[in-house]
Amino acid sequence: MPLRPAALTSSMLYFQMVIMAGTVMLAYYFEYTDTFTVNVQGFFCHDSAYRKPYPGPEDSSAVPPVLLYSLAAGVPVLVIIVGETAVFCLQLATRDFENQEKTILTGDCCYINPLVRRTVRFLGIYTFGLFATDIFVNAGQVVTGNLAPHFLALCKPNYTALGCQQYTQFISGEEACTGNPDLIMRARKTFPSKEAALSVYAAMYLTMYITNTIKAKGTRLAKPVLCLGLMCLAFLTGLNRVAEYRNHWSDVIAGFLVGISIAVFLVVCVVNNFKGRQPENEHTHTDSLAQLPMISIPRVESPLEKVSRIQPIENGQEENSQGRSFKDCLARLFSWIMGISHCEHLQLRQ
Repeated sequence: MPLRPAALTSSMLYFQMVIMAGTVMLAYYFEYTDTFTVNVQGFFCHDSAYRKPYPGPEDSSAVPPVLLYSLAAGVPVLVIIVGETAVFCLQLATRDFENQEKTILTGDCCYINPLVRRTVRFLGIYTFGLFATDIFVNAGQVVTGNLAPHFLALCKPNYTALGCQQYTQFISGEEACTGNPDLIMRARKTFPSKEAALSVYAAMYLTMYITNTIKAKGTRLAKPVLCLGLMCLAFLTGLNRVAEYRNHWSDVIAGFLVGISIAVFLVVCVVNNFKGRQPENEHTHTDSLAQLPMISIPRVESPLEKVSRIQPIENGQEENSQGRSFKDCLARLFSWIMGISHCEHLQLRQ
């Protein structure tokens, strides 16, 4: 028995909530537990790539995590709510009900609360992408175990005990470090940069939302300025990570690629460039094509018809019955040889 639209919609909502809960739990295990062990990467004695001074805890950064996470979580919510409210009010003012969406609860019965549906969908996809970005970044950091530029300042290796007589000597193992284990573990998780990935993801998602949603006149210059401003803030966040010796250039570039890829994928493939419900004429376009009459192709006269339609002789005398029966027998013979049934032959003659 097929499910009704309301039951099908409820099942899909339940399935989506399960996926969201699983994503949040996986991000929590990556972030706040030691379920996934970090790869211990070795280093060369006195390696200049890891001898930068320790810049201090993350809270002392010019872009602290509290500020970054607050902007990444709050600004998109504010912009999407304001944008969807403005679009909904304009549709009500212009009576453009065809471009509005139907509600989740009522299925296909009426046009109620398209504002709530679009806002919940866009914010839900954004939240899912935010946690997905965090999972991708944490997975990369755990697998690679790339060292921070200030790693040696936190590791504090005993070069005499390790026998570092040459710069080319490679040191591996956790016992090589004598510093704070928690700080050392954080210094091993830098590739890709989480701050760069989250900032560029939020900026790219908002940029594509503004570009595809705001269609009002007079915004030809305002939209590029706003979008470029958001991307510039994300770019400056990555530059700050490199300037403070918290990440390498490769860490920041990898974080940018992860954030941009996830944002573009979700916008293009999941929310369809923030487009609403397609008009009815687009839905029924293929159905109308199926209902069109078939094109009639003119029938080419076969040689058998020509044989059966031989015109009377030029002197006006009609053929006798004996000649006509002979031609009918000859036509039937040709039909039998070519595989044409007697009924088809009669239809051709008609």
